[in-house]
Amino acid sequence: MSYTPRLRDMYAGEVVPALTEKFGYKTSMKVPKLQKIIISQGIGDAVADKKLIDHALEDLTRIAGQKAVATISKKDISNFKLRKGMPIGTKVTLRGDRMYDFLDRLLSVALPRTRDFRGVNPKGFDGRGNFNMGVKEHIIFPEIDIDKVNRIMGMDITFVTSADSDEEGMALLDAFGFPFIKKTT
Repeated sequence: MSYTPRLRDMYAGEVVPALTEKFGYKTSMKVPKLQKIIISQGIGDAVADKKLIDHALEDLTRIAGQKAVATISKKDISNFKLRKGMPIGTKVTLRGDRMYDFLDRLLSVALPRTRDFRGVNPKGFDGRGNFNMGVKEHIIFPEIDIDKVNRIMGMDITFVTSADSDEEGMALLDAFGFPFIKKTT
């Protein structure tokens, strides 16, 4: 018995036919796909305290379900007391089943737990169908034990799609149930 994520089945069964009808694709291979999700955290105070990186790596690994890596600085900046090669952030790239599992948890559990949540602003598209959003508190994820968190950190989440335009990318994410703020005119 093999496991397939709920959103992967939903993509094949509901999203592909809906987008094919909406945009008039001649083949299902032309329908945009979600290629990867990148979760990253910049930790500026890690210059002074090296343990912040370790805690951030543990939390991000727990959230993503995949080992996170530390990002290092590329050059020296004396005003920030930063040296080349120092760890200053964390990131993880999700593909395949883990990507769909994370997206499912983000949409169904984490975003509704956000304080004063009214939807996601659709202004985060980059012109090529990819979407960026920020999360101010990483404690919205159920994998994080609030009692063991020594510092609340934010994170950036990037959704990379194979869409050619922002309209197609937004239609793809909207078909997955992304809670975009609807424009009222």
